[in-house]
Amino acid sequence: MSDFQVCDRDLTETTLSDYWQSDSIAVDTETMGLLPSRDRLCLVQLCDTQGKVTAIRIEKGQKEAPNLKQLMEANTIVKVFHFARFDITMLQHYLDIQVSPIFCTKIASKLARTYTNKHGLKDLVMDLEKVELDKSAQSSDWGNAENLTEKQLSYAANDVRYLLSVREKLTNILKREERWELAQKCFECLPVFVGLDLWQYKDIFEH
Repeated sequence: MSDFQVCDRDLTETTLSDYWQSDSIAVDTETMGLLPSRDRLCLVQLCDTQGKVTAIRIEKGQKEAPNLKQLMEANTIVKVFHFARFDITMLQHYLDIQVSPIFCTKIASKLARTYTNKHGLKDLVMDLEKVELDKSAQSSDWGNAENLTEKQLSYAANDVRYLLSVREKLTNILKREERWELAQKCFECLPVFVGLDLWQYKDIFEH
């Protein structure tokens, strides 16, 4: 994968400089599971508007990644996730990164693609990009970062490779159907849900 590179612990200064040239960056994470308090962050993947993909290996016990933090908190660059709620929770919990601004393709899909109930990344990319993603490496040991297989790295790269194009197509639908402002309000609410998830207070809005 000529447009793919792996960094240890943080972005290099050169790679950070490259990503500063983009007005939007696709982001994804790989973890040991789905519980932030139990399952650590293992990998962070990025893709810019030129298709440059970088995977950052996060060490066990690592508390910061200053270059990544600088990029993720830059208010001039939109960070695009699929199911942002989980990824930004992990970035905040493990690396003290407050991601902003945010675009979530899963939220956007639910608001835009009301003709279907399939809003997973694989279905979304197939519908909008006509590409079938191989998700067979999804449930695997991401904690063994030093020895990730080619299949795992390919999976990680593809999870961000199509997000910027998907974002553009979803934005067009949202604006056409007059749901764009509602989507933006949903994105702005995400940090509140992250705070609740980290507090483990799930039922605050219930009766």
